[in-house]
This record gives sequence, structure tokens and C-alpha cells, in this order.
Amino acid sequence: MAKAQNLKKVAPKKAPAKKSTSKKVAPKKDAATQLADLLEHGLQDIYWAEKALVKALTKLSKNTSSPDLKVAVDKHQKETQGHVAILEDVFKSLGKKAKAKKCDAMQGLIEEADGILEETTPGAVRDAAIIGAAQKVEHYEIATYGTLATYAKALNEKNALNNLLKILQQEKACDETLTELAKADINISAI
Repeated sequence: MAKAQNLKKVAPKKAPAKKSTSKKVAPKKDAATQLADLLEHGLQDIYWAEKALVKALTKLSKNTSSPDLKVAVDKHQKETQGHVAILEDVFKSLGKKAKAKKCDAMQGLIEEADGILEETTPGAVRDAAIIGAAQKVEHYEIATYGTLATYAKALNEKNALNNLLKILQQEKACDETLTELAKADINISAI
């Protein structure tokens, strides 16, 4: 006991404080200054994304094994082509030229989808991975269209709002279809 009383309590060493790397970011020359600008920038971003997705869905469709998944991917590719046309109408209703601005998020999601094709063998496992990759895309699109619809509503842009909500509902329906396919058969077969 005497030895125990003589021991000093040693406080754990603290990790050295990290220097903050965050800093104020200077805006670009064409940075948004009002909500209408955010809407336009967001539309340019998703317009690029939808056009890129048309090509990516073709590749995913060719790599599916499940006939039901192929039908779902092909159906969504046709819808995506329609989304491009609807977005062109949205731009027009806002008095803007349809212009695509590279979407880094969609590019990353498409690259990830390409990677899963290389990392899986054809069959149920690849189909499950395709569903996962496709749902990541759908969730990004759902978030984007929801945000853009909120902007359009705040700006009282009724035509844009209605068109964006139409696309949003199709994206949600596609996500639900993918979930049903995964639960009903594909994930079980991949086990």
C-alpha cells in the first residue's frame, strides 16, 4: 500500500493541437450573389450531370445480369434523356440559355460506378453493386432536385418548380424500384 501512495497520477499526454487549415474562400468572379444565381448554377450543374448519366447508364445496363435490373436501368436512362429536355425547358422558362457546368459530384459517382464494375464479377454480386452505385446517384439527384425546387418556389418560378418536382418524383420512384429489386431477389442471390 505504501508504494501505491507514492505513485504520481500521470495525466495522459494530449495530442499536439492541429493547425486549422480552414480559411475564408474568395468568391469567383461569377459567384452567386442572390438566390436566382444559385438556381441557375444548380441547373447548370445538374444539366451536366444528367447528360453524363445518360452515357453511364448505358454502360451499367450492358453489365447487368438480372433482366429486371436491366429493364429498370434502361427505363431510367430513357427518363434521364427526358430530364435533359425538361431542364432545357426550365432554362428557357427562366430566360436563360441551357448551359452545362461540370458536376464534380456526379463525375465522382460515375467514376465510382465504373470502379465497381472492375471490382466485381458478372452476376448477382455485380448487380447488387450496380444497384448500390445507382442509388448513390439517385440520392444525389433527389437532394439536388429538392433543393432546386425549393429555390424555384421561393423565387415564384412556377414553371420551373413544376418541372423540377416532376423530375424529383421520377428520381424517387427509380430509387424505390432499385430498393425493391435489391430486397426481392438480387441481394439474396448475391449472398
